[in-house]
Amino acid sequence: MPRARSTSTPRARAGRPGPRAGRPGPRADVDTKARILEAARTSFSESGYAATTLRGVAATAGVDVALIPYYFGKKQDLFTAAMDIPVRPAELIDGAFADGVARAGARLVSAFLDLWEAPETGPALLTMFRTAMTDDAARRSFTEFIASEILASYARHLDTEDAELRASLAATQLLGMVMVRCVLRIQPVAGLPREQVVALVGPSVQRYLSGPLDE
Repeated sequence: MPRARSTSTPRARAGRPGPRAGRPGPRADVDTKARILEAARTSFSESGYAATTLRGVAATAGVDVALIPYYFGKKQDLFTAAMDIPVRPAELIDGAFADGVARAGARLVSAFLDLWEAPETGPALLTMFRTAMTDDAARRSFTEFIASEILASYARHLDTEDAELRASLAATQLLGMVMVRCVLRIQPVAGLPREQVVALVGPSVQRYLSGPLDE
């Protein structure tokens, strides 16, 4: 009579453990990461960077806390991933300079308003800005974002020896506008029509981009 074939796997016959349980498979990865990011965005926005914990994010997302460092790393890495915005600011800035530097001032103001007031990008930027005011790690992340995505894009379009200075000065106008209009919402600037903001702030930005700086 032939011997019955064993149904155990080589791994089981050798006494070794099977695949680890509890770790999402490939199909579950995308959904799990999306839930973690959504929970992180909510926590960073409502509680701030310092008060957000990996355990709290995991509880909101309904996942094992060990999955957060597995997918994203430390809290700062999670913050960077959660605040990722769907539009690259550099692309909007390049568009503002499409017709040359001479008309870029008003277009930059318009592009900045697009970033900060659009529902797809504004909340993430606002959260980054507020968090950067209270946490050193978040401030570094926000500073790197401004330097790499905003200032570098300005300077790349300015064919002058003082391009970095001009880019930084232009940024003071744009960031100041954002602070007053979008973050603090100080009236009457917060309530001005968009077109009026562009008309009022655009010339100041233009002067820093292409006008004399010694007057």
